[in-house]
Amino acid sequence: MHRAKRCFSAVFVFCTLWSSTLSVTRYSIPEEMERGSVVANLAADLGLEVGVLAHREVKLEMFQESNKYLDVNKKTGELYIVEKMDREYLCPSKTATTCFVKLDVIIESPLRIFNIELEIKDINDNAPRFRRDRAELDVSESATPGERFSLPNAVDPDGGLNTVKMYKLSESEHFTIEIQTGSDDTKYVDMVLTKALDREEHAVHHLILTAVDGGVPARSGTANINVRVLDTNDNAPRFDHPVYSVNMTENSPIGTVVMKLNATDLDEGPNAEIKYSFTLYTSEKTQDVFALNPNTGEITVKGTIDYEDMKFYEMHVEAKDKGQHPLLGQCKVVVRVTDMNDNYPDITVKSYKSTVNENIPVGTVIAIVGISDRDTGDNGKVSLSINPNLPFVLNKSSDVLYELKVSEPLDREQVPEYDITLVVTDGGTPPLSDNETITLHLLDVNDNVPLFPQSFYTIPVMENNAPGALLSSLTAFDPDLHENQYLVYFIIEKEIVNTSMSMLFSINPENGNLYALKTFDYEIEKEFLFHIESRDSGVPPLNSNVTVHVIIVDQNDNPPVIVSPWRAHGSVVEEKIPRSTDKGSLVSKVIAIDTDSVQNSRITYQFLQVTDATLFSLDQYNGEIRTMRMFSYRDPRHQRLVVIAKDNGDPALSATVTIKLSTVETAVKAYSDMTEVPLEYDIFSDLNLYLVIGLGSVSFLLLITILVTCVLKCQKPKPSKAAPPSRNSVISERNSTIADSTLVSNDAYWYSLFLAETRKGKLVVRQPVPKAGSRYIVSSLPRSTGLTETSDSAASTLQYPK
Repeated sequence: MHRAKRCFSAVFVFCTLWSSTLSVTRYSIPEEMERGSVVANLAADLGLEVGVLAHREVKLEMFQESNKYLDVNKKTGELYIVEKMDREYLCPSKTATTCFVKLDVIIESPLRIFNIELEIKDINDNAPRFRRDRAELDVSESATPGERFSLPNAVDPDGGLNTVKMYKLSESEHFTIEIQTGSDDTKYVDMVLTKALDREEHAVHHLILTAVDGGVPARSGTANINVRVLDTNDNAPRFDHPVYSVNMTENSPIGTVVMKLNATDLDEGPNAEIKYSFTLYTSEKTQDVFALNPNTGEITVKGTIDYEDMKFYEMHVEAKDKGQHPLLGQCKVVVRVTDMNDNYPDITVKSYKSTVNENIPVGTVIAIVGISDRDTGDNGKVSLSINPNLPFVLNKSSDVLYELKVSEPLDREQVPEYDITLVVTDGGTPPLSDNETITLHLLDVNDNVPLFPQSFYTIPVMENNAPGALLSSLTAFDPDLHENQYLVYFIIEKEIVNTSMSMLFSINPENGNLYALKTFDYEIEKEFLFHIESRDSGVPPLNSNVTVHVIIVDQNDNPPVIVSPWRAHGSVVEEKIPRSTDKGSLVSKVIAIDTDSVQNSRITYQFLQVTDATLFSLDQYNGEIRTMRMFSYRDPRHQRLVVIAKDNGDPALSATVTIKLSTVETAVKAYSDMTEVPLEYDIFSDLNLYLVIGLGSVSFLLLITILVTCVLKCQKPKPSKAAPPSRNSVISERNSTIADSTLVSNDAYWYSLFLAETRKGKLVVRQPVPKAGSRYIVSSLPRSTGLTETSDSAASTLQYPK
């Protein structure tokens, strides 16, 4: 229902507007609206259907404007802002109270035209602005209060209440403002003088004029007003002092400046320009002796000043400005003449000693000095002085005599001579002085001991040095002169194992060069400690000594010596090893020693030659030779190993040893006299290999049979009383036990045991080539066997108890 009423109203308005050509639709908007802002719903206000509007061509034309500020949204029928509108640009006239923009809305199909007036309302978007932001005013200091001065006015593009409404002036005790309103409602401002000006007190007044508009919030603009106060001749020149007093000595040269007068005038320009001149009260005689510069006020001497002729002068001077009505100031200058000190004092030196010993006692008189001056009064009073930094002092014995004495101990080594300047000064003004320089030479005294740069010298010497080689230069220093400086060097004797240092070392007595008298061997002598003394030739002589530590440095001059395995010089070491030796077993150990030290004595071992490189390994640090695998039937019975022992010197030295290893296979054979017979076999052939395999198979079957039999016997019940075993069963049991035992040597070698004979209660065990003095122990023997052990260098014998 509400929508129907709204549509009816819109149709009614549209019909009314269409029927009357004078009908205009008016809208009112503020200026500077943002782009896209909606002004009104044009379709609703003109009675147009929005749906129909989208299919009809709509044009919006503005009168007298080329820019497109507005447009119509065909989908919604809204009139919206396309570009911001500036009222001051669209309606630049300040007199217009309203600003209208006329536009036509043209709709095609069918053609319809609507007149629209858009009122642009002013907003306060512009601040007042002065045409000139700086104004200069010249005001005479003689201006009277109430005088008016026009100031620049401000403009504001805004209209109505937003334009300029008032002015304000910064605080000032001399000026205020009055605002005038023109016929066009424009505000003008005048500045009024409220208090008399004084240029000498305040030459320039800096003011700020502010224009404020009537907007909410209000906006403002400022301008700087500089008021310059123009001078009038209202101040007379003035001297710094009414009376000046100057002292001048007689015979001052012509052109000498006596003084420079200075008068100041607080005015400016010609009113402050000053000219100086003598007044009529200045005598002609005074004007003949002194001259006055009229522009600068400088007084100079132009005649002869004689103390005996006139003891003082008076000059009356005036200073006059150059104003239209000149003003002047006066002063008086008094020049007092003083007697000139024109005689220089004299110096007389008596009883002067030009050379003294450096150990001269403090207080000794060096010279007597007399002084005099032919002037009188203060000009004739004289005094004598010397440089206070010198080790001397003046002792006044009378008004005209002084004694020059030594005040501190002297040292020729620090200062060999002194230039003593005697200065005599009188009491005149200005004082006159004279000087005379005497030179004092110090004679040397033997008061300094020779000094070595170091208190302890460490000298390294490579062994095997050449006899007579220079080891070092030990030079001392003595700051004395002549014979007190001549030094002699010698070695302080010290015996070492019935050998004195002079037999080992020699020193040049003149320059301190230290030499070795023999060739040193580090392996015999490693260091020497002794003292060297330096003595001067003074009377009495002075001396000092220094400690010398000679260190013999090792040289790689000793090759390694192989001490194990022992062999005669140049011979080959022969060793035997069982073919059944396990992998990793120790075959031999090479031990070498080197009498050198440190790096030169560090020895490493290497194979130089080896028959089979896959069979043996050599530890490069401890020299142990071990098997890398077990021997096979294809390995040769004889192995040749050449081992080199090399030290770590530069160049390195070495020694070699040749080891011939023979592999053996041993077997135990029974003899009636208990001797051991080794069983040796040839290298396996194919037939022997087959035989070994066959024998191994039979032995394995036999072992299985024995094991089964033993198990069956152990399962039988034991008789209540055991019958005594027969001798053969005991021997068999003990033989079985011994055959299963293991032989261990104290050298950590493991060997296999071979049963040689079990007859007459003895068990003979044959072993491969034992080392001399070695003892072998049979372990893991049951105590029930009752066996005892005896050993010799060839075999170990186990014997039954009888």
